Amino acid sequence: MLDIERERELAASEQEALDAYSTIVTSVAELVIPSVASLQVSHRTRNGRLAQGAGSAVVITPDGFLATSAHVVDGTHKGIAAFADGREFDIEVVGRDPLSDLAVVRTKGTKGGDLNAVEIGDAAQLRVGQLVVALGNPMGLAGTLTAGVVSALGRSFPTRAGSTSRLVEDVIQTDAALNPGNSGGALVDGNGRLVGVNTAVAGVGLGLAVPLNTTTRRIVAALMSEGRFRRAYLGIAGGRRPLPPRAADALDRRFGVEVVQIVEGSPAAAAGLKQEDLILDIDGTPVEQPGDLQRLMISDRIGREVCVRVFRNGEVLEVTVRPVELQQ
Repeated sequence: MLDIERERELAASEQEALDAYSTIVTSVAELVIPSVASLQVSHRTRNGRLAQGAGSAVVITPDGFLATSAHVVDGTHKGIAAFADGREFDIEVVGRDPLSDLAVVRTKGTKGGDLNAVEIGDAAQLRVGQLVVALGNPMGLAGTLTAGVVSALGRSFPTRAGSTSRLVEDVIQTDAALNPGNSGGALVDGNGRLVGVNTAVAGVGLGLAVPLNTTTRRIVAALMSEGRFRRAYLGIAGGRRPLPPRAADALDRRFGVEVVQIVEGSPAAAAGLKQEDLILDIDGTPVEQPGDLQRLMISDRIGREVCVRVFRNGEVLEVTVRPVELQQ
């Protein structure tokens, strides 16, 4: 008897959990699907032919700004955004940032309040195992939703713009199914807040999304206002390296960024940085890996003196560098 009652209790508990899960997902669908658009774009190929492309985008302001993936609108300046309610709008590309794989497009002919803007969340608050929902238009199927969990955080993937390459960091990995056409769509939390822009399928059952956090919100804002995102450039390539034990104890630091290459004629070369220098901090902010350095190369540092503290031949030195704008 006890076993039967226990089984009934477990079945009831599982049903309650399933009902709660379904309630969250359906409420997210009702809230966010009106904010997700299917993008149809076209561009000229090298042989002059007109090629068609597709992806997704998500409304971030009521007056027509949408966030999407940079690779979705690569090579094009206009297209069409179609919404689940049947409305279609011509769009123009406002700005692209291939190095973060983010872009902003804007609908034509819309006024303030015409579109349903999604609430912006903060990917920095996500936790592994947390429920997330991916919305987009895979395989041309509009208004598609898949649910899953955050399966990993802190992933990265490489991007390139011309001769410049960069790692997109703090990428969200999810098991919510992503397919071709999902790129540029919304990844939202259980409250329907935008925490990422779907960007790639990493394998069976693995999708990646560019996070919406302090850094990427700054990129999106710059694309909206200026059409581009400016980065500072030092002209070095580096890698993470441990400090010698005595130096580590004296500086209370374990790692720095070793300079493994200096670009000829770059700000780093002009300032006297050398190969095998270990960069400790930039303007007092510690750096332990290339990503730390990368995050600090923001537009505010372009053209102004920056104090770079390095460990060289057993000594700590301060080198003044004046970064220039990174040319993509």
